[in-house]
Amino acid sequence: MRLNFKLILYIIGLLLIFNSSAMILTAIVSLVFNDGVVNEILSSAAILMSLGLILMLTNKNNIRQINKRDGYLIVTVGWLTMILSGMIPYYLSNSIDSFSNIFFETMSGYTATGSTILDDVEALPKSIIFWRSMTHWLGGMGIIVLAIAILPLLGIGGMQLFSAEVPGSGISGDKIHPRISATAKRLWLIYFGLTILETIALSIAGMSFFDALNHSMSNIATGGFSTKNESLAYWNSIPSVQYIVIFFMILAGTNYLLIYSAIIGNFKKLFTNTEFLWYVSFILIFVIITSFSIYNFVDLQQTRFEHPEIFGKLESSFRHAFFQIVAIITTTGFVTADFAGWTPFLTMLFFGLMFLGASSGSTSGGIKISRHSILIKNGFLEFKKALHPNAVLPLRYNHNVVKKEVVINILGFFMLYLILFIIGAGVLSIQGLDFISAIGGSAASIGNVGPALGSVGPAFTYTDLTPFAKIWCSFLMLVGRLELFTFLIIFSPYFWQKL
Repeated sequence: MRLNFKLILYIIGLLLIFNSSAMILTAIVSLVFNDGVVNEILSSAAILMSLGLILMLTNKNNIRQINKRDGYLIVTVGWLTMILSGMIPYYLSNSIDSFSNIFFETMSGYTATGSTILDDVEALPKSIIFWRSMTHWLGGMGIIVLAIAILPLLGIGGMQLFSAEVPGSGISGDKIHPRISATAKRLWLIYFGLTILETIALSIAGMSFFDALNHSMSNIATGGFSTKNESLAYWNSIPSVQYIVIFFMILAGTNYLLIYSAIIGNFKKLFTNTEFLWYVSFILIFVIITSFSIYNFVDLQQTRFEHPEIFGKLESSFRHAFFQIVAIITTTGFVTADFAGWTPFLTMLFFGLMFLGASSGSTSGGIKISRHSILIKNGFLEFKKALHPNAVLPLRYNHNVVKKEVVINILGFFMLYLILFIIGAGVLSIQGLDFISAIGGSAASIGNVGPALGSVGPAFTYTDLTPFAKIWCSFLMLVGRLELFTFLIIFSPYFWQKL
């Protein structure tokens, strides 16, 4: 089975036009704020629009059929194309100085990781700050999912693309709509709606409209880029802002299929879903543990950020615990405090949470709670089978029997994830990072978490890493965002064998 290169190039052209359109919107922001880089951003848009149209026009006569191999290649190459083209505004505007820095920042944006090499975000032109948030927003729901929403207009099916980009979303077997394009449209509508709602809420709470819009785009994408050097700690004196962000972080980490069910009035599905119950339970348990630890053993006033106790020490401890637990579990890189500077126990706890991830079918990164719950259930079943070897003990998830092939796939995912984490930490240690920083940087990159530990913790940036270390972290971000198999499969010799 040959690869459909003409169709692949056609869709790549379509993605470039998407990126160009987003840059035109960014140019409007530049005009509004008169920040001096409108020509550079329009030039970026013109380059991509021209290239996109050329690719679409020269490859319009293609076979409108996508197989699995085509899907994997389109997703991987599509993401790389969007990332490389998304670097152009930074380069032309001279906002960021070197290739490794631009590549890192752009990769962190599109993969919704939230790590940054910028020590002074506030010094950037407003439109460039907006572009950073836009990369989050485009990458959060998925660049390819956006394409799928309009592919039927071009006579192209999108199932193979959807399954390639969102491999963990189908564990429960739920669907919004039998047609994948209709599903993609509804997902993007919810995504857009949540962004608007959070923007309005944050504006009412005390943020400027510009700050509110940027943080909403970043938050709904579970990204973490902020308009302020201190991230959400800048608003430590306005608790309502942080509680709003917490609420929408929880929503962003929830399976969008469940959000859709709640919107149409089917709340029962929300509160009977195994993954959602685990998700909420994890948050509650870890918030209680962290709140208790902060209240009794941490002096927030001795940390880098200011922590005015507006409603007393108890509320302040609870709020910062709540915020940081949700931010790590949902892999949203916002911070209100330097959690790496709390107690050794809490540092270890947050490190462990970097491997958790939120719900499958959400915009969060990480391993995902569904995979954890299935493996835990499978572990208990193995105990029962050891005592009752002849018993038939099916593994059930959301009242459905989980096939053995799914369990084996998840086990393989876990092993590959841990191997990549260890290799990632090893490479970073070779690049001069200490043990804590190396394991933290590796876990935060592959899990798309953002702030890590040590020298790359929440109070610092990734700017001091070597150019190679930045490229390596970028590689881990992309692999993690595409959930390992989608990206790594194209390096397999089996992928390129003629069938």
